[in-house]
Amino acid sequence: MIQLDDINVKLTQAQSALTSACAHRDPEGMRTRLSELEEAMGSPSFWDDAPQAQRLSSEASTLQSKLSKIENLKKLIEDAREWAVLAEEMDDQAMFADAQAQTVQACEQAEALYLQTLLRGEYDSHSAYLAIHAGAGGTEAQDWAQMVLRMYQRFCERQGYKVSMLDLQDGDEAGIKSAELFVEGENAYGYLKSEKGVHRLVRISPFDANARRHTSFCSLDVMPDIPDAEAIPINAEDLRVDTYRSSGAGGQHVNKTDSAIRITHIPTGIVVSCQTQRSQMQNREYAMAMLRARLAEVAEREQAEKIAEVKGELKKIEWGSQIRSYVLHPYSMVNDHRTGEKTAAAQGVLDGDLMGFVNAWLRKA
Repeated sequence: MIQLDDINVKLTQAQSALTSACAHRDPEGMRTRLSELEEAMGSPSFWDDAPQAQRLSSEASTLQSKLSKIENLKKLIEDAREWAVLAEEMDDQAMFADAQAQTVQACEQAEALYLQTLLRGEYDSHSAYLAIHAGAGGTEAQDWAQMVLRMYQRFCERQGYKVSMLDLQDGDEAGIKSAELFVEGENAYGYLKSEKGVHRLVRISPFDANARRHTSFCSLDVMPDIPDAEAIPINAEDLRVDTYRSSGAGGQHVNKTDSAIRITHIPTGIVVSCQTQRSQMQNREYAMAMLRARLAEVAEREQAEKIAEVKGELKKIEWGSQIRSYVLHPYSMVNDHRTGEKTAAAQGVLDGDLMGFVNAWLRKA
């Protein structure tokens, strides 16, 4: 005889998570705002101010997506309950299996929706910039930095984010010295900001003829993408702009003209660069966007504290400063030192399966 106790418990938990998410998201308020936006978008003069129109269109799309997720989850929970009751009445094992599958899906969606409600920072819903830097250690660290680059590219693909390479400095023999990425998508900064810090790798070195175990470090910095309307004002006299010849792939003009841009914000010492676009103008636009992102992150994290103190928060890329360790030898283990989250599936993590660590950080933050 079919027993529904387990399904009922899980669906009750899913409903509770949905109720909690709705309490934070205010679906009725979102519907009201969406109606206002749709009315504005129907105006003949809506596109007269293109930047404003794009911002409002993006806001409407985001609201539609959030409301759709809530409605789809409500329906999934209701369908699973009805399917389970029918399965019990008809004593149909195949129908019961379908109800179980729907219940699992409902629980997963409810958990994801609940975790999104934890993204309450001012810029959490924004896109993000990532900066990866190899630590001391030459080829070993540079190879690890390239592995980390691949890991976050795979993670972003899993989340459906669009990733653009803005700057890439190749290693001396293998790997990379540094990389700058733009990650475009809803909640990209909210999820990725938990990954900021030093990442440590322990493995048998493929570059050591004696097959000895090596420890390598690299750092990840994460900044929110800030629209011009919200950006901190930047004075032109505070900037030093240098041009140089690009060194990577990017079109027929790369390596032939001084199209790469490096911008130094003199008051803070923040340096940004971009070399992957086809023209100097495009590279400058991306570099300025990265600078705005870095300045906004400084303001968000430290507010009135001194810039020097903010810059000192990102620890040295060395022993004792890591947020997470990736051990490939003598055993397989990834351990987050802030949350205690662990997994033996190290290769899966390196292939971008990072949400377990992100979710653990969100619950603890």
